[in-house]
Amino acid sequence: MLALAYAFVKGKGNLRDGLSRLLTEVSQGYLQPDMGGESIPTAEGELSDLAGDEPLFKALYQWFLDSGGVYKLAFGPKAFIVVSDPVVVRHLLKENAGNYDKGVLAEILEPIMGKGLIPADLETWKPRRRAIVPAFHRAWLGAMVAMFNACTRESAAKLDRLIAAAGDGEAVVDMEEEFLNLGLDIIGLGVFNYDFRSITRESPVIKAVYGVLKEAEHRSTFYIPYWNLPLASVLVPRQRRFRADLAVINACLDGLIAAAKRTRQATDEEALQARDYTKVRDPSLLRFLVDMRDADLDDRQLRDDLMTMLIAGHETTAAVLTWTLFALMQQPEVERKLLAELDAEVGDEAVTLDHIARLPYLRATLAESLRLYPQPPILIRRALGDDVLPPGLRGAPGGYPIGKGADLFISVWNLHRSPYLWRDPDAFRPERFSEAHANADFGGAWAGYRPEAQGASLYPNEVASDFAFIPFGGGMRKCVGDQFALTEAAVALVLLLRRYTFRLEGGPERVGMATGATIHTANGLRVRVAARAAPAGQPAVPAAAETPALATAS
Repeated sequence: MLALAYAFVKGKGNLRDGLSRLLTEVSQGYLQPDMGGESIPTAEGELSDLAGDEPLFKALYQWFLDSGGVYKLAFGPKAFIVVSDPVVVRHLLKENAGNYDKGVLAEILEPIMGKGLIPADLETWKPRRRAIVPAFHRAWLGAMVAMFNACTRESAAKLDRLIAAAGDGEAVVDMEEEFLNLGLDIIGLGVFNYDFRSITRESPVIKAVYGVLKEAEHRSTFYIPYWNLPLASVLVPRQRRFRADLAVINACLDGLIAAAKRTRQATDEEALQARDYTKVRDPSLLRFLVDMRDADLDDRQLRDDLMTMLIAGHETTAAVLTWTLFALMQQPEVERKLLAELDAEVGDEAVTLDHIARLPYLRATLAESLRLYPQPPILIRRALGDDVLPPGLRGAPGGYPIGKGADLFISVWNLHRSPYLWRDPDAFRPERFSEAHANADFGGAWAGYRPEAQGASLYPNEVASDFAFIPFGGGMRKCVGDQFALTEAAVALVLLLRRYTFRLEGGPERVGMATGATIHTANGLRVRVAARAAPAGQPAVPAAAETPALATAS
């Protein structure tokens, strides 16, 4: 009774919040090791703040405004340090990156991705990254662009059929679902030479992929890891389904790896990068990894690498396309400027890497989408040893000592929408990436956004923004597939925007927002799709059926 009374008082009348506070005090006082951070302010959050309809990263934003760029969030037996300060993020991702691994995220993803690049410990990650990065070279990416075009035309052909079937010149389509199908087909062909054909069919492998994706999302948002309990994989129906789905995908990947190894042509990295990938029957990433001389050909490691790219790459690009289209449909002036650029530079041609280099407004539009809707909205790290976080922009002068084992959330959402780092942070305005911006209140601790510091990169990055813009992370563990994902999204947008008009079915509030590994809509992106009239002085964009089909191996 005393405990209930105490909880009632602590929760200010909300018994559930009070019991959460009581559990936090007891568990962190007696069950958790000391992870430091005593000088870090604690957010005045309640369990009810996380149990509503809004995703977690939105609650983290309000606490950031109230508590500052570094604060502690404690619920039940776990405490997290939430970082929304670019100076501290630079320390975590670049200056002392070797002291941090993926922590909770690795624990969640290890059953799915094993020792793949995302969850891998540093000892495993270093040689795998050295092996994989050379595969993402320009010649290979150029060959992939042809495949991006062909897959997007398959999506266009499906939209044409839906419009024709509707009979009134437009069809209502869930474009988030279409982008997910497109992303899956592209990842299958680009990474391991498997044609899912998910745009036009459903198969046991496709069902298994989506089942595993949903389980990864479930584990990333559920607070109690019940799946680790004894017999949970046998007694809990969703965990049994997860094991079955994983077995289907693993069998598929094992078969593809075995086939690639049977036709192996070992050569050195320079020769692999000099290949004419337009004439290679199997130009996949798997082919590169298998053909690399002295490569690690362990089947389990290759499978982990492929699974990581399948899960991470497919979801991310689909989300970028979904939210870019969502924003464009509400910004007619941005859409008008973008279409004018596409019509002038691309016409009715297939999109190439050279085209993308001549489309600065398209690239800025994609960057602005990633700023407002980062994929993922949170990065997770765990301290491998004691450290002192820097004071950042407005923190304690002596910084923040933390201990080994401390868990940290880097809130990409907060960084990208921070009113201290961006002008009009909630506005969708691609032009901002051509404008220099700094905050004099920070006395030079943050270099600001400097377009000229972007260097040879086609897209804004963490260097140009001094870690205020990190859609693909930063430092040594930055995503290796960033250029693949952005090029894929650029090709799809060019082809689809030139062919169709897209208008929201209902208001933007009906779309909603949910989170897992990436930011999803809550209710799908239902859009009215119609054929777009040809721009003045230009021939009509040819029907999708008139474009050449992609020849692939399954």
